[in-house]
Amino acid sequence: MRVVVNQVEHEVPSHSMISDVLSLIDAQPPYAVAVNMNFVPKLDHDKHLLYENDEIEIIAPVTGG
Repeated sequence: MRVVVNQVEHEVPSHSMISDVLSLIDAQPPYAVAVNMNFVPKLDHDKHLLYENDEIEIIAPVTGG
């Protein structure tokens, strides 16, 4: 199944969760995740089912002034 992560296409198995994609791309915390422009809390990463053509944004915090 095709999903887009930070504007890059990835093939993932059907029935993949957000946590599966985070492992696939070796995402290192801290980060926030949005699927189709909707924030998904960290507690839901293991149970949020992804669908064909979902757009996932993984956003790292920025510090500074």
